[in-house]
Amino acid sequence: MNSFLTFGEWYSQTFATFYRCFIKENRYRLLIEGVGVTIKVSLLAIALGIVIGFLIATCNLSNNKFLNAIGRIYTGVIRGTPSVTQLMIIYFVIFATIKWPKWIIASIAFGINSGAYVSEIIRAGILSIDRGQTEAGRSLGLSGAQTMFRIVLPQAVKNIFPALCNEFIVLIKETAIVGYVGLMDIQKAGDFIKSSTFEAFMPLIATAIIYYVIIKLLNIGLKRIEEALRKSDIR
Repeated sequence: MNSFLTFGEWYSQTFATFYRCFIKENRYRLLIEGVGVTIKVSLLAIALGIVIGFLIATCNLSNNKFLNAIGRIYTGVIRGTPSVTQLMIIYFVIFATIKWPKWIIASIAFGINSGAYVSEIIRAGILSIDRGQTEAGRSLGLSGAQTMFRIVLPQAVKNIFPALCNEFIVLIKETAIVGYVGLMDIQKAGDFIKSSTFEAFMPLIATAIIYYVIIKLLNIGLKRIEEALRKSDIR
């Protein structure tokens, strides 16, 4: 007895599975909505991560012992605990009584998490700039803040941009755990389709492809920005 499927049989079964997973009951819309949730959470988390990262980097570089201690404790605690645990603490404990949209609370959780890693990237970038640049700025009459924002940071950003890009990519992939707080992101949508149809292959592959496309497009955009920064160096 021949156990191999003909191409026609394979095609019919594959199409039937595809139909059940994505077309029937408009399940593809779950994935589309999931993409929107993932992008919203990621963009806000990236913005918060940059702001928090810069503030914590400033604390870590400060000569003030109190600020320095805050920076070290923050980075130590955040980097030393799982992001899913942080998400659940922030959602179910800290924001338990606050009626904010779930995606905003999730963004805050990921922004806080990302801030610890971004702070170390920024700190390393600032330290990579020769101290003579700071001394030159101060000798020209610029204040410490003016020297930092006009001389040091513009150079540091170019040095740390590739590392920041990697952090943003990791952050987007980490948002796949927002289903723990009931958000229907890409991963949660794929899981829902899988549990509804009892089909694992297509929902999981679709989820992986969507993440890949998002990351690929982000890589292309970030690479163009990096190339523009390099051109400005040549000029």
